[in-house]
Amino acid sequence: MTDRALVVVRAGALTTVQDRGRPGYAHLGVPRSGALDPAAAALVNRLVGNPADAAVLETTLDGCALRPRSTVTVAVGGAPCPVTVDGRPAAWGAPVLVPAGALLEVGAATAGVRGYLAVCGGVAVRPVLGSRATDLLSGLGPAPLADGMVLPLGAPAGPPARVDGVPQPRPPAELVLRVTLGPRDDWFTAQAVRDLTTRAYRVAAASNRIGLRTEGPALARARPGELPSEGVVLGAVQVPPDGRPVVFLADHPTTGGYPVIAVVRAADLPAAAQAPPGTPVRFVPVRRRRAPRP
Repeated sequence: MTDRALVVVRAGALTTVQDRGRPGYAHLGVPRSGALDPAAAALVNRLVGNPADAAVLETTLDGCALRPRSTVTVAVGGAPCPVTVDGRPAAWGAPVLVPAGALLEVGAATAGVRGYLAVCGGVAVRPVLGSRATDLLSGLGPAPLADGMVLPLGAPAGPPARVDGVPQPRPPAELVLRVTLGPRDDWFTAQAVRDLTTRAYRVAAASNRIGLRTEGPALARARPGELPSEGVVLGAVQVPPDGRPVVFLADHPTTGGYPVIAVVRAADLPAAAQAPPGTPVRFVPVRRRRAPRP
């Protein structure tokens, strides 16, 4: 019987198993989790013939190295990077056949932060609450990859895609995040709200899957004390005591006591996931959408 598995030779700085996550469990305190750049994850799945919700590997900055126990088709996307098979250059953004026992090396990102590796059949670790995603905050799902770990693979679902190439993204020179103010913007001074929407921030090195942290003007509060814990959503811009905004990403807590000054549009969050430390950030206010009239 064919041994469909990957052996982790080099785990990289932070490589995790991700899929579409666990929506619908916030009331139980379980974050959504899932790939930070869902479009990139779906694309590499399509390239190897997987369904869009198959589990992939999400790398951070310096890639990883793997050795399949059987011949597999893989695709690497997301942050552009060099790809090699047994030391020979291989394609990025296209299906690649990796023989059994060969060393697949996903190199350091040349732009962006997070890369995605799909393998035909998907990564078949045990699902938890309907998802195979690693959640760094709650600890659900498989642990981040470690050297020597063996990852089981599922059966191939379809043939690889026939492509000449895919767009090679570049991280934005400036990260523009559209925000809807509230629900707790009244906890801040009028000047603080102006600072958020007019001053320049930068992506902080302490950013992670839980949140994109920023460096820039501290936002002054108009009220003392803290809120009782309340629900928070993906994209919430929470302001801790140091006054620097934090944009919640996929592994964010489901409740929090620091006030949320605004919420980022969901469509802008994949770019936030690919913005390296030092990238300029602008928060651009947009009007709340009005409910349609009956």
